[in-house]
Amino acid sequence: MASATTDAGRPIVALAMGDPAGISPELTAMLLADRETAERARVVVFGDRRILDRGAAEAGVALDLDEASGIDAIGDGRRPVMIDLKNLDVRDVRRGEATLEGGTFATTNFRRALEMAHAGRADAVIFTPFNKQAMRFAYEGYDDEIRFVVDVTGFRGKVREFNVLERVWNARVTSHIPLKDVSAHLSVEAILAEVRLTHDCLRQSGIERPRIAVNGLNPHAGDGGAFGMEEIEIIEPAVRAAKEAGYDVDGPFPADTVFLRALKEGWHAVLTMYHDQGQIAMKLMGFDKGVTMMGGLPFPLCTPAHGTAYDIAGKGKADLGATREAFRLAVRMAEQRRALATAAE
Repeated sequence: MASATTDAGRPIVALAMGDPAGISPELTAMLLADRETAERARVVVFGDRRILDRGAAEAGVALDLDEASGIDAIGDGRRPVMIDLKNLDVRDVRRGEATLEGGTFATTNFRRALEMAHAGRADAVIFTPFNKQAMRFAYEGYDDEIRFVVDVTGFRGKVREFNVLERVWNARVTSHIPLKDVSAHLSVEAILAEVRLTHDCLRQSGIERPRIAVNGLNPHAGDGGAFGMEEIEIIEPAVRAAKEAGYDVDGPFPADTVFLRALKEGWHAVLTMYHDQGQIAMKLMGFDKGVTMMGGLPFPLCTPAHGTAYDIAGKGKADLGATREAFRLAVRMAEQRRALATAAE
């Protein structure tokens, strides 16, 4: 994909406003009002100006935006750009409730941001939190953001969700499936594919020589087969295969200590076998700074790892930390992709 970077050298980031019944409008306004945002990127936000202005008022920030009728008119100014879709009246927002109206608003904004990046007009996409129930009201068959991205862009490569903190990433072999089905979805090939994707995404974030720790599945990583054979039959062979392929990996490690070891020994990522095996640790380590990144796409796609926080919506309590980190990671990956592409020419 050709770079959409502005003449001023800043990447272009498409920003989709998330669920209007939660803290997404406040977070969007806070990010747009943050001085760093305009310095690092040309941000183009999709949503409704009325919803955004209410979010700004509730967050106590002032907005200084350009407005454009579409992506062909965004220009190259220093201020963020609002493309006002006029797609939701504030009177139709039911605060703290998942609704069809809220889901339609969020899916419309997300679709427009994805289409901009897919067309090569944005270098990265970020979005403030969605509510999955509201998204399902608006989009039949909505499972998660990855499914929606694939439907909108037609991308047919491998896409995986990563959770990111400043010092360590969490990748996983399986994601949104029942715990009872995890073992059946593990294979040497599946684990090796995740090692490869994790390595590539870490490189794109600016880490030159990624180091990856691989988690076990069972208590004490199986304890030599006493608590399960997946480590011996699947995970250990996958780690050996990854090493033979040139990746800096080790494991399998017990789940109850692997993140402590990663922080102490400088591993850049932990590859876990299922969703909560890593999510619990990551959110305990940095709930207010955690980022979810969709890896494998032709462009970076990032969002704060927390949810819509219906309980504090409109109360001025929203914390920008994770949203700011999502923005920073998206910008860093966009810049790194550009640098790698330039070096390959």
